[in-house]
Amino acid sequence: MDDSWKDWVHITKLDPDKVIDNDTVADIATSGTDALMLSGTLNVTQENMRELIMQVKEYDLPIVVEPAGPEGVVLDEVDALFVPSVLNTPDMRWMVGTHQKWVKHNHIDWTRVIPEAYIVLNPASSVGKVTAAICDISAADVAAYAEVADQYFSFPVVYIEYSGTYGDPKVVAAASKAVSDARLFYGGGINNAEKAAEMGQFADTIIVGNAVYDDGVSALRATVKAVQ
Repeated sequence: MDDSWKDWVHITKLDPDKVIDNDTVADIATSGTDALMLSGTLNVTQENMRELIMQVKEYDLPIVVEPAGPEGVVLDEVDALFVPSVLNTPDMRWMVGTHQKWVKHNHIDWTRVIPEAYIVLNPASSVGKVTAAICDISAADVAAYAEVADQYFSFPVVYIEYSGTYGDPKVVAAASKAVSDARLFYGGGINNAEKAAEMGQFADTIIVGNAVYDDGVSALRATVKAVQ
């Protein structure tokens, strides 16, 4: 994939494990969002990922898959894979283990892979539970993780993930100050223009997911307008 993704300021995240009708997909595609990210932690299969891709592929929007594991990797009809590595977990499967298994058994087109350094900060979320992420950490801890990801590992993306709850802007601000080369993504609890604008001050890109299902496309459009 080329570097055009670095210009995205708003991404809509859709979960293969959730049902969404075609009319809603059409409304999302015309909301002004920069890209669609197909991603989920639980119950993601090749089948439901491909079904979601078929729903969204007809629209003139970049489509990326963010797999939780090798079973969620689908490259047909999509532009790129955004592959997470969770930094704040003691379980190295989520930093490099599942990745090694994926590479071992597949030929990888690395030109279509964008690595993401995840810092997971909601212990009640599915991703927090599955990865056993250590979420009770300070803004300084988060900033240090972000700097390590950016300067030591050279991740192109540092992703602050509050997954389902609205995070602490001071934490995101600290991460923003620590990152100089990577793009800073923020996801979690953005369901209105005010929250989008607040996190958009610090993050290069905001990701809106649950609001699509819980609050509707009007809420999504408000978040788009707030950052574009």
